[in-house]
Amino acid sequence: MVSMRSANERLANRRNVVDEALEAFVQERMTGSEAPAMSLARDVLLAGGKRYRPVLALLAFEAAGGGDPNEVMDLALSAELIHTATLVHDDIYDQSKTRRGKPTLHASHGIAHGIIAGDYLFVLGFELGGRYEARIVERMARTCAGIATGELLQFEHIDDLATTPEDYYAIIDGKTAGAFATACSCAAIVANAPDSTVEALDGFGMEVGRAFQLVDDMLDLTGEASMGKPRGTDVHEGKMTLPIIHALTMLHGVEREQLADVLRNFSDDRWEELTYLLEEAGSFDYALQLIENHLDRALAEIDSLPPSAARDLMSEVARLSQSRRT
Repeated sequence: MVSMRSANERLANRRNVVDEALEAFVQERMTGSEAPAMSLARDVLLAGGKRYRPVLALLAFEAAGGGDPNEVMDLALSAELIHTATLVHDDIYDQSKTRRGKPTLHASHGIAHGIIAGDYLFVLGFELGGRYEARIVERMARTCAGIATGELLQFEHIDDLATTPEDYYAIIDGKTAGAFATACSCAAIVANAPDSTVEALDGFGMEVGRAFQLVDDMLDLTGEASMGKPRGTDVHEGKMTLPIIHALTMLHGVEREQLADVLRNFSDDRWEELTYLLEEAGSFDYALQLIENHLDRALAEIDSLPPSAARDLMSEVARLSQSRRT
């Protein structure tokens, strides 16, 4: 295994490579007929972030035996473009005013411009992904359909205290985990890896994506203002995240009724009440254990790959996603 310092440096190098390629792509589109659309989308696209999806695509390509990273860069950028498109649209659905401490695109330019920018980014993502073979495009299409389905399922379960863990996983597999799985598996296809490697990397991405979303859920309940979005955004919006679903299942009698009342009539002055009930139910510990389980399964998926620096870094990305604060 590489040292933690070495791993962080190498991951930073991969992020820099992605950022440089993304900036070059943006500059190219700023010089042509697309300049008005790109000038609208540019700031949100270059606003930073961990670039988990494109970095994992690069690493999966290497771990699967790929050579020249330029062969997979369009796919990596495609993953980031589509992800950013979903963020722009999510902010509109959720009526979010800020992201990473800055005004959201629709808050600064209006809802119509936000929708157009999100659509434009989706088109760019498919343009880059469409340069690859048909089965990659098919996986991308299924993933984007899954994102739409996950969003609709989430809307169906807003304020639904009967939401089950199965409902929750159907939502996050569509909205979040599927995109991680597709980035990793499609990178392996580009590397001409055997089907067993493609499916192992698909499984790795799915499990990391599930853990990633669970960490998001925990940060919403336990995080601070430095996260870039207000704590409790999901609770205010009535989203049924897994710690809350678990608590509703485990609590009974007066405490169950109290939690239901907190959720139906939530305000910031009820934070201590909500936190107490989640702790009583053991829901924080439960979510932390599930995160650990998903990451263990992710690492088991890539155990079959030949030892390599890229495989080690994929393991580090998985673990770093567990400890992130934003």
